[in-house]
Amino acid sequence: MAMTMNGEVQLAAPREVVWEKLNDPAVLKACIPGCEELETTEDGGFRATAKIKVGPVSARFKGKVTLSELDPPNGYKISGEGEGGVAGFAKGGAVVGLTDKDDGTLLTYNVEAQIGGKLAQLGQRLINGSAKKIADEFFANFAKAVQG
Repeated sequence: MAMTMNGEVQLAAPREVVWEKLNDPAVLKACIPGCEELETTEDGGFRATAKIKVGPVSARFKGKVTLSELDPPNGYKISGEGEGGVAGFAKGGAVVGLTDKDDGTLLTYNVEAQIGGKLAQLGQRLINGSAKKIADEFFANFAKAVQG
């Protein structure tokens, strides 16, 4: 099942600060809902473990994240894939952009992902609703982190 999602978030911090926080594993770990482990890999990406619940399906996903098309402090492309055992898999990527706006930074994102396994059987509406909830929670946490 394929999924797309996009949005933008106004952050009350300079673009350089937002860029720095977007690349800090400690900040990301604290902001990602259900994240249990996030560590930097030799190639500049991350290895992650997160526990995620979508409707009746709860799973621990282990995966890797790669950053590419780095353009500090304007944005990057983030790609990843995760395995959740019987719950299924998820893989995809996002283009993240940062621009100066209203004495702060406007973060824009465009996500494309594919999911399979039990998760994909839950239906598009439930998946999209859960993905939006997770994204909203991440950005609310991230907004606090960049302002703190």
